[in-house]
Amino acid sequence: MRIDSNTLHYLQQWLGKTEVFHDTVTEAPYIALAATLDRNDPLPKQGTPLPELWHWLYFLPHAPQSEIGEDGHPKRGGFLPPVPLPRRMWAGGRLTWHAELKIGDAIKRVSTIKSVEHKSGRSGDLIFVLVEHQIFNAAGLAITEEHDIVYRAAAVANEKTPEPTAAPQEAVWGKTIHPDPVLLFRYSALTFNGHRIHYDRSYVTEIEGYPGLIVHGPLIATLLVDLVRQSIAGCHLKSFEFRAVRPTFDINTFQVKAKTEGNDKTLSIWAQDHENYLTMQASAVLA
Repeated sequence: MRIDSNTLHYLQQWLGKTEVFHDTVTEAPYIALAATLDRNDPLPKQGTPLPELWHWLYFLPHAPQSEIGEDGHPKRGGFLPPVPLPRRMWAGGRLTWHAELKIGDAIKRVSTIKSVEHKSGRSGDLIFVLVEHQIFNAAGLAITEEHDIVYRAAAVANEKTPEPTAAPQEAVWGKTIHPDPVLLFRYSALTFNGHRIHYDRSYVTEIEGYPGLIVHGPLIATLLVDLVRQSIAGCHLKSFEFRAVRPTFDINTFQVKAKTEGNDKTLSIWAQDHENYLTMQASAVLA
């Protein structure tokens, strides 16, 4: 499938489309993610601050089973444009925290399609969709988030992959992650993510052409931030941005690492695979 000018023009008709969701910051997802990350946190109660990135546990999609596509995601053409490229992944994002979310908060998310762009890569056509999320509680705007989604063509035999990038050196903090299928399943369940690349080995290897189950980009980002939380007591983030560089699979361990950059408020954070190649690059500014 090639993306011609007519197809791109059609997809760009989704520009400016919005959707609004309401939710409540409840305790159960918080407790479940803490268990999944092996944290020994006190049980949350009314007013407990929600750790950064844990808002991804809320505003979950609830498409009926009859509206689920072949890849396990909701069928395309609702809020997101119906991109006719089969492989879809979370490519990265940028977040700014204006205020804390807390257990018990009534929250609202306003999402807007900000751009739909076409690029040509080594493996063929790519479509990048940028979604802006604004999350509010009773006090006003709490989080601004830009979410990058990339769509790729189907896998082909002997597909060339980009040259890997060596991970940075001299980390101050680090942790080894064992991404077994149970970890991936639990995170999929917590985020109600039916995408088959994270739990269906025959689908991800035979249909999408990857060597193993793919570790969720948001899970890796959450592990990066969790490393900072474990390493710097009582810290809070002002901003965070991340970019997926190379897929991470369940067939090997990987590491999350971090170091300060220039001052104690700015951090360079990254994930690297078992061959010490960079898989996710991120940075954070502490509040």
